[in-house]
Amino acid sequence: MIYPYNTVSELDRATAYAYEVVEGRIPAGESQRQACQRHLNDLEKQGTEEFPYVWDPDKAHEIIEFAESLTLAEGEDPAPLRLWGFQDFILGSWNGWLNSKGYRRFRTSYVQVARQNGKSLKNAVPALYYGNFDGYNYPQVYCAATKELQARIVLGECIKFINADRELGGDEYEDGLFQVKEYAGKIECSVSNGVIRALGRDTKSIDGFRPYFASVDEYHLHKDNQMYKLLADGTKKLKQCLISVITTAGFDLNSPCFRLYEYCKLILAGVHKDETQFVFICELDKDDDVWDEANWPKANPLWTEETLDSLRSEGIKAKEMQGEDLRNFLTKSLNQWVQFADNQYMNVSHWKACQSDTTLEDMEGRDCYLGLDLSSGGDLTSGCLEFPIDEGQHRKYYIHSHSFMPAARVADHVKTDNAPYDMWIRQGLITVTETLGGVKTDYKYIISYYRDIIKKYNLKLRGIAYDPHNADAFLSDLEEFGVDCVEITQSARSLNDATVDFRLEVEAGNVFYDRRNELLTWSMVNAKTVSNSFGEIKIDKDPQAKFKRIDPVDAVIDAHKLTLANKVKRSVYEERGVRSI
Repeated sequence: MIYPYNTVSELDRATAYAYEVVEGRIPAGESQRQACQRHLNDLEKQGTEEFPYVWDPDKAHEIIEFAESLTLAEGEDPAPLRLWGFQDFILGSWNGWLNSKGYRRFRTSYVQVARQNGKSLKNAVPALYYGNFDGYNYPQVYCAATKELQARIVLGECIKFINADRELGGDEYEDGLFQVKEYAGKIECSVSNGVIRALGRDTKSIDGFRPYFASVDEYHLHKDNQMYKLLADGTKKLKQCLISVITTAGFDLNSPCFRLYEYCKLILAGVHKDETQFVFICELDKDDDVWDEANWPKANPLWTEETLDSLRSEGIKAKEMQGEDLRNFLTKSLNQWVQFADNQYMNVSHWKACQSDTTLEDMEGRDCYLGLDLSSGGDLTSGCLEFPIDEGQHRKYYIHSHSFMPAARVADHVKTDNAPYDMWIRQGLITVTETLGGVKTDYKYIISYYRDIIKKYNLKLRGIAYDPHNADAFLSDLEEFGVDCVEITQSARSLNDATVDFRLEVEAGNVFYDRRNELLTWSMVNAKTVSNSFGEIKIDKDPQAKFKRIDPVDAVIDAHKLTLANKVKRSVYEERGVRSI
């Protein structure tokens, strides 16, 4: 939808902001522009059979006007709250988009901005509004976080607004619209008979979750999605609700927040269609210079001269000191997801760029090499088939990874590793072994799995690379494949070339794998590097996170080492005029 510039003042505030961003009048990154363009596109198709949602600017302004009736008490002098344009857009979008039955369109929301951009305040306003003034009786409103103490930050913002306004009423005003019970971590809503409550994973169990509104604070700190799912699952029978995530970026690329971030990015890009998920992400673009101050407002929509002074001071220190200071600056001040460890093996953006829709079926009839990483007892055992694909002088590699786990150990590993092995089993990424009491991996399952797929897809297996650890009883079984079995010494000296080369091939975009293999990506993110005195490297687990398993990646490197060795052998034969086998 294109509006003449001189009509912007006549638009509702949310739409006016979207227009200003899309037209480039407000500094914004691609994700922020996509969110605003999504709003404008939706306006054009609203009320159609394809898009049964309508925009009600009056409803959008209701929550904006409520917000600006509040008083900011913090600081030298109390002052009326005045929303910034991006806050108009977020709150207005939440309240102004309705479905065909007149209920709110958005049921979930993901907002990611840098720190000090009013995140807690932005969740306090709707907590008060939906708690008492939306016409819903007995609403349950939750301010949720990993710890109840963190959750009370948003609750504290609510209390500040209440205490600053005699009509709203604090605990000294018994006839106020809200009754603050700070000692109990809750606020009672007099008009609706609802309650606003702080909720952490350490909060004592509360039965009957039916959140009409819930804010999930700093979701990047959550190790799993238990709290988010607990809240979301409680909304299934509600005609309208909102679970709001407002967060900064984080360090853990295996976190539920990063997965939600990636999902929401795909919504903005038009890859996924989810009309009930609101998304607003403020971040620098991929190739932006992080030291160019002109780019900083893209991650900091609440931009002031004080913001620039603060970021400039932090940036000077980060640029000179590097390490944790740089990582913290990029993540918290510029809202970029940054891998936590300096010795991270794989750049995850490079790895995810290698995702494809190619499956094992597409490799029918091709040569391949098998790498095996054998567990000790009841842990994860993994195998990798690597397919070298020559296109003229250029070579690419397709990776098929599969793992095995004893049945009796799955539940324990789900808890200790904080990983969804049960879901990966359902997705066919892990084969469960039942024999040997289900407590130890039966290697016969591995033989059976690879025998079956080699036959099914007419694969031409050229060699097997194996980690000698735990392999003694397994070697005789491997002989049935009729190929060379090569022991791979698990040292940096032995694995360096394959480890380095595989990473370079990924960076060059020469590796591809099935995008649905979440287990492989999870382990790739977990993989760190260690080096010997000669600077040679191999992958290893983070010693501080022993349950972040890397077995699938170990198998990948073993397979790649064997593939490289046979490539060299073939080249030598060809130079001598001898046909390789």
